[in-house]
Amino acid sequence: MPDQTEAPLPSYPHALTWWYGFAAVGGVTFGWIGERRPFGQGFFGHPLLVFFIIVGLALLALRFALMRPVSEIISDRALVFGCLIGAASFLIGNWFAAHLTAMP
Repeated sequence: MPDQTEAPLPSYPHALTWWYGFAAVGGVTFGWIGERRPFGQGFFGHPLLVFFIIVGLALLALRFALMRPVSEIISDRALVFGCLIGAASFLIGNWFAAHLTAMP
């Protein structure tokens, strides 16, 4: 008889790697273009907000593509940590855009 206390192994072992990687790369990319405000000057045009809207849509697409809740693929704690990585990467990209593009 199988032990009921054992947690099942995740079906997607590299999901965290992809999640953290896309959050970091996306954050830097949106931070790099942040000063130019390519999505407009309003609140919903801010690149950080657009970045998190795209992240939310991507997580919804993942949920419907795999037909499983996202929290079964990526833990809640990892989702929050990935969002923090994305926000920090946004600030890093914004800093690089402000300081490196101003150089002669």
